[in-house]
Amino acid sequence: MRTLQRTLTCLRACAQRAFVARWRHGLEGSPIRAATSEGHAGLARRHHWRTLSTANTMRTVALIPGDGIGPEISDAVKKVLAAAGVPIQWEEYPISTKNVVPGQDLIPSNVLDSIRRLGYGIKGPLETPIGKGHKSLNLTLRQALGLYANVRPCRTIPGIQTKFPAVDVVIIRENTEGEYVGLEHEVVPGVVESLKVITRVASERVARFAFEFARQNKRRRVTAIHKASVLKLSDGMFLDCCRRIAAEYPDIEFKEALIELCSGYLISQPERYDVLVLTNLAGDIISDLAAGLVGGLGLTASLNKGEHTVLAEAVHGTAPDIAGKDLANPTALLLSAVLLLRDMGLQEHANRIEHAIYTVLREGQVRTRDLGGKALCSEYTQAIISKL
Repeated sequence: MRTLQRTLTCLRACAQRAFVARWRHGLEGSPIRAATSEGHAGLARRHHWRTLSTANTMRTVALIPGDGIGPEISDAVKKVLAAAGVPIQWEEYPISTKNVVPGQDLIPSNVLDSIRRLGYGIKGPLETPIGKGHKSLNLTLRQALGLYANVRPCRTIPGIQTKFPAVDVVIIRENTEGEYVGLEHEVVPGVVESLKVITRVASERVARFAFEFARQNKRRRVTAIHKASVLKLSDGMFLDCCRRIAAEYPDIEFKEALIELCSGYLISQPERYDVLVLTNLAGDIISDLAAGLVGGLGLTASLNKGEHTVLAEAVHGTAPDIAGKDLANPTALLLSAVLLLRDMGLQEHANRIEHAIYTVLREGQVRTRDLGGKALCSEYTQAIISKL
């Protein structure tokens, strides 16, 4: 038994060093490292550049239709934005699980370079193998493009029946590390180890982003959600970073909560929360839970932000059972596009599109089947266009 324990300890130490070294090597020269070096100043410069841009300037945006229903809801986005007169032209990239070639990069470097060059993108859902196969393409995009913050507003939509009438919480999730760095290995047959990587740089960066978001959007409170009672080093570092960054924002109230307490209050007293900032896995779970309070993932917008690249996305699944049948609900991707337009400084276009979507949902006459209606995706899209 002692020999086995010594062997496991030795193998674990060697594997950890090798995996962490590989992870760090993957960051050398990557947008993640570049974003880290630029920090808050880079965010300010990018915001200043957007402020100088005009609403009438034609922009090119990367479009990743995705898998399953992705092409249908992406087409709906293109039609609605065109009808609203948004000054956008598209460059499409066929990133898809179907296009993954064993032994080659999951996403070709020239595609990533093109998205970086454009700076803005919209992505439909991408299929992810469960418990096997290649690394998630979603994670690959976030890490390769340095999209360190995921912004998920969860707000009650008029006309959508939910338990709580006035939910308004924003989930900000660290998007590049934690358990999702993909450092898993089988130590010996039957024993699997997964590494969680938390760095001070990334934790401070997402914490500062959360407080800046709160300040710019006139939010009153930021709450750091953690499990530092057990994960004393990893979540402990994240919480310490949040506390130190909070001291730089005396105008924003700061609170902290264990993740299990947050989960309970979120489904019973969601009004307790305003802006939540979390590590990667915790943010993934809590943001989906919050989406359930306002009607589900089919109605929830999502925006991934880096220093130089912004990617809107639909966070729901690919729904292969209805793909190609004109039955999909494009609301989530449309609302994500609204977030992207606001980030681009196209406020008027964003407001018009959002108002049209909410008007159709509030009236309730044209809804897709997942919302209790009978409308096709194309009919729902046309109803939104008619309200612009």
